[in-house]
Amino acid sequence: MAKGSKAWSIMSLGAAVGSAAVAKKTLNTGWTKATGKTPPANPADPDVNVWEAVAWAAASGTFVNIMKMLATRRAANYYLKSTGNLPPELRADGNKAPSGKKPKKKSSADDIADIVSAGVN
Repeated sequence: MAKGSKAWSIMSLGAAVGSAAVAKKTLNTGWTKATGKTPPANPADPDVNVWEAVAWAAASGTFVNIMKMLATRRAANYYLKSTGNLPPELRADGNKAPSGKKPKKKSSADDIADIVSAGVN
């Protein structure tokens, strides 16, 4: 296992879970305001109108994945600033970290603030 991969695993998991929670809350609120109904609990249920199920699946799948991608990118930027390297899983595409970047010394309070903001924004 590459050095730092456990830290990246924790950061990417936190970003994914946090962004999914924010996306779900945002989607449910938006769906209710737009349609006046609660979102389908199970779109596969035959009692749910097929077009409503398709719309919910398309909206939720797209929005959740966009939020996850944005949160993961933010976590990767934090990892890059902290270590001077891209996370191990992101190096596979052949891209290199910008040259001359050196990790910036930060306090643990800065680390906690950045991790929290990565999950929120």
